[in-house]
Amino acid sequence: MHSPEPNREPAMSDSNSRVAADMVCNGDAKSVLTGVDYAEIIVIRHGETDWNADGRYQGTLDVELNEIGRQQATAVGERLSREGKISAIYSSDLKRAFETANLIATACGGLEVIKDPGLRERNLGDLQGLQPHAAASVCPEAYKALQSQKTDQEIPGGGESIDQVYQRCNMCLRNISVKHKGERIVAVTHGSVLRRLHERACPNKQSVKFLNTSVNIFHLSDGHNWVFESGGDVSHLNQIGYLRTGFGGDRTSS
Repeated sequence: MHSPEPNREPAMSDSNSRVAADMVCNGDAKSVLTGVDYAEIIVIRHGETDWNADGRYQGTLDVELNEIGRQQATAVGERLSREGKISAIYSSDLKRAFETANLIATACGGLEVIKDPGLRERNLGDLQGLQPHAAASVCPEAYKALQSQKTDQEIPGGGESIDQVYQRCNMCLRNISVKHKGERIVAVTHGSVLRRLHERACPNKQSVKFLNTSVNIFHLSDGHNWVFESGGDVSHLNQIGYLRTGFGGDRTSS
């Protein structure tokens, strides 16, 4: 029997497969989110790709899911189909997210997936396609920009700053919430976007590791009041396994 890959979490029982859940932020705001006065937006990170497994910066390059990623997407779709009606599914226009969203849509009754570029991954400029150890020597200026603590620092080669990603993805989720008040919505996106959305809802809380196809639930009221109900939940992957590094869910997200 082969041992699991060094950075992959093996299939496991339900009792220990939940990475993080019930992490509620903005407690004061939560009290005003009652009845149908808010949109519940379930934000899903795309399934695994070969570049995730290699630890390679993907950015806006259009990498497809691998077989494990497709299994993960099907599993999260089946889970969501059992947990309540989904009114609409939005997705980044990049293949790895859009394919994940379509597999979720199939499990949830065949909804049409709405592409929204506001949900796409951060453009990493000259770093895209490289592994971190190579990036530091091949593109030192771009790598330095990625590591910068300055949120307005753009990455050479057309890359975005953290502030730019923050603004576009938060506006995207806000617009979705205003359009779908009282409904349950799915939005499929990427690790860096999830970090920015979490920062908006929980500016002073510890970070969450956003693994492939993790379930992250946000409640938005009038587009302005945000509550992060729970996050990092991959309990639906107990028979599949996942990359425990959460590459793409940390500062060097891709």
